[in-house]
Amino acid sequence: MQKKGRIVCDVAVVGAGAAGLTAALSLPDSFSVAVFAKRAFDYSASMRAQGGMAAAVGEGDAVAKHAADTVASGAGLCDEAAVADLLADGEAAAKWLEEKGVLFNRENKKWQLAREGGHGERRILHIDDRTGAALTGALLKAARAKKNITLREPWMAVNLSLHEGGCRGLYALDLRGREVFAADARFVVLASGGAAQAYLYSTAPENATGDGIAMAYRAGCEIADMEFTQFHPTCLYHPSARAFLISEAMRGEGAKLINKSGARFMEGAHPQAELAPRDVVALAIDAEMKASGADCVFLEHSARPAAFWRRRFPGIVEFCAKLGFAIPKDPLPVVPASHYSCGGIVTDARGKTNVPGLYAAGEVASTGLHGANRLASNSLLECVVMGRRAGAQIANENRKAQPQMPPWDERRITASGEAVTVAHNWEELRRVMWNYVGIVRSGARLRRARRRIALIRGEIEDYYRRFAVDRDFLELRNLAQCAELIVEGALARRESRGLHQITDFPKPRANARGTVLSRKMFAAKANAANRRCPFSGDEIVAGALAEYKGKWVGFCNPECRDLFAHAAKNGFANADDCILAARGKLDEETVAEKQCG
Repeated sequence: MQKKGRIVCDVAVVGAGAAGLTAALSLPDSFSVAVFAKRAFDYSASMRAQGGMAAAVGEGDAVAKHAADTVASGAGLCDEAAVADLLADGEAAAKWLEEKGVLFNRENKKWQLAREGGHGERRILHIDDRTGAALTGALLKAARAKKNITLREPWMAVNLSLHEGGCRGLYALDLRGREVFAADARFVVLASGGAAQAYLYSTAPENATGDGIAMAYRAGCEIADMEFTQFHPTCLYHPSARAFLISEAMRGEGAKLINKSGARFMEGAHPQAELAPRDVVALAIDAEMKASGADCVFLEHSARPAAFWRRRFPGIVEFCAKLGFAIPKDPLPVVPASHYSCGGIVTDARGKTNVPGLYAAGEVASTGLHGANRLASNSLLECVVMGRRAGAQIANENRKAQPQMPPWDERRITASGEAVTVAHNWEELRRVMWNYVGIVRSGARLRRARRRIALIRGEIEDYYRRFAVDRDFLELRNLAQCAELIVEGALARRESRGLHQITDFPKPRANARGTVLSRKMFAAKANAANRRCPFSGDEIVAGALAEYKGKWVGFCNPECRDLFAHAAKNGFANADDCILAARGKLDEETVAEKQCG
């Protein structure tokens, strides 16, 4: 229901990709549902998915095998119980999709299965090389046929609204009418995708600006593992196609990576060569380019005839032909590009966040499935499984309507004449992230990025308080918030693992753990008694704080924090000299703070 300045519904869904549409379609007909898309409904990351959806449905395959491949790809950081639980719903998800009109390729009446990097079996359900478009298109058609679902585009979520710690709706900007509406809802589902546009070069659509992650962070949600941004190894390197992805499934069918001299280089990088997990392949390409000084590497397709590639990958072959590349005759120039956010809003196995009434599903969420590196084609599976689960959980949750949201207040806001500021900060932010927070990082570059992002965010928040909002500004605001979370997570992770490779700490630590950040942690960091870690002397991070003598104190990483906290809990009995020296430094800091106060 809509009236002037206000929308009322049972469930508001932010995002119209596979996760959002699945959640909406999984709700009972008695629930009124509003789905918000900030661009056209056919413009989402789900729509661009070429490869397919992974599920252990083939002969000789098993959920346990799929789980083992997922955990191996995740580099020791997956929640193994969550992995097994989610993947067990793979076949049911595939059958549900077919009921909604998704027709996966079949061969002799059985699903035709492909293989991609990191998978030990053929388990990728697909529709040629246009799986995402066909799948999302079928879900969109089904949603349009439902009377209880209202599809709104172009509308952009601005902020969530809270009441007594729970979510009671959101503010949404009608991008045509340029009016911000209060959308009252008993439940909100965030399914708005990731933040891959934080980087200068990305395969993700323009939508991928971290809107849901940033809004959830501002609302008090826990955000995990943002330092793990996946760089897809094979983005087409061409001035007319900076964001065109060359599907990993091509390597699954025999395509090989070669350098500018025509020599393969993946055989020495990993036992699975071109079918290694994405983080390994992207890192190997990056190293090859740096060693040779080349702008790109190449993907050659001589293993199979032209007819096979045309039949199996018609979209890719056709697009490349328009640019003058004839497959398999011409090797394709490729480079890694930002592709997918493995971290996001922390949820349980049913999509619930730590804020009552707020759910998250798809790339926006962190379920424990991906760990330090996502296994190919697990993303569409996660979208469908978690979207279905969120819808079912909401249907069973007896949550009363919340007090009406206050209207959007623009009394002290004027129209902006500073669009150049937004454009400049957008360019600078993405360039800073590409140069300083890319495939291979260093502590010095991360700290430089942290300082620059803090300045940019200060300018953005000043703009937000003074001027009317539009899509470009809101996307910049959200992206800058996500960039801060990525950098803070990267600084807290003093090891190299999966997608996070840092020259200062080139090896993984013995005990892997997730990085969890929240607004409360950043506030505690700002109020901490110390600015530098008492062990290392490095700057403190938001994910490594502890209470000591009634004050917040900070450390450079969670391991230092836990070491100190454990000793403090035991009254520093039998503590070694290093810990006692750290205590002495913190004692000086807390005393100095009291004197200043």
